[in-house]
Amino acid sequence: MEGASRTLAVRKPALFEVTAPMEARSEPALPPGAGWWFEPKWDGFRCLALRDGDEVRLQAKSGKPLGRYFPEVAEFLRRVQAGPFIVDGELLIQADGRFSFEALQLRLHPAESRIRRLAAETPASFTLFDMLLSPTRGDLRALPLSERRQALETFARAFAAGGPLSITPGTADRSLAQAWLDEGRIEGVVAKRLDGPYLEGERAMVKVKRIRTADCVVGGFRYATGAKVVGSLLLGLYNDQGLLDHVGFTSGLAAVDKAALTRRLEALEGGPGFTGDKPGGPSRWSTERSAEWTPLKPCLVAEVSFDHVSGGRFRHGTRLLRFRPDKAPEQCRMDQIA
Repeated sequence: MEGASRTLAVRKPALFEVTAPMEARSEPALPPGAGWWFEPKWDGFRCLALRDGDEVRLQAKSGKPLGRYFPEVAEFLRRVQAGPFIVDGELLIQADGRFSFEALQLRLHPAESRIRRLAAETPASFTLFDMLLSPTRGDLRALPLSERRQALETFARAFAAGGPLSITPGTADRSLAQAWLDEGRIEGVVAKRLDGPYLEGERAMVKVKRIRTADCVVGGFRYATGAKVVGSLLLGLYNDQGLLDHVGFTSGLAAVDKAALTRRLEALEGGPGFTGDKPGGPSRWSTERSAEWTPLKPCLVAEVSFDHVSGGRFRHGTRLLRFRPDKAPEQCRMDQIA
């Protein structure tokens, strides 16, 4: 695929020199006013797909090729009976009735035999939300989103049937987009200007993530690097077996008296910490410091805000809102993040 991308760039430089997808800036609320187009924020791998004849490139946001990891998508695009095209979208894998980021991560493996097996067992899909190059209209990047969306819909009607391609839903109705956020079934909403061109690498879109809160038991902590003060709190929730599972961390402690909090935490040392899943196990969250943590008695409850859960853990670091002395640790259960 890398060789294919070089061939594409040499043969059609005006059309295939796409360096990076258009990006989004985070905002706390959907933008007001008219002229916006709203789409769900998907939880997958952002991907540009470039096709010219038999040559296909699936390109990650970083610019790295993804084609060898998702051969079923690349092969379908190769069979599309159309001229050169470039589309922007999201690679997704559904497992157990939901989209799984972990299943995507499993594809990033050096063994082609394993990738082929996973592609057969849990095939990926490619949800499209923009078109940069149309097989019939040429380069669309300077055109407004309204025209690019029309070209994408035409492309999807002609070629998506029976394969892994689909087109993302969208709406110009801000109240409907807000309802998507309020219902809580998607990670967030992306807003784009209907009159805006495709600006490669620029934060020309707006993303609004769904923010939730949870009361968690502080089952342990880590010291800050090079200092004897708390650097992060390790968070836990009780599972159905009554065991405390590690579900993530919070290091957003800027508004906290760290020296006082450290003394408070050290007074709770000697407890069992996490009795279920523990920090430091094999996962994509693990780092070389994952095993360096201090277990605590399960007495302290913290309310944190988070944006997404994946595989029973917070996807990103959470933000500490407050401690909850009024909350019993046993009340902090996994159903809060179901």
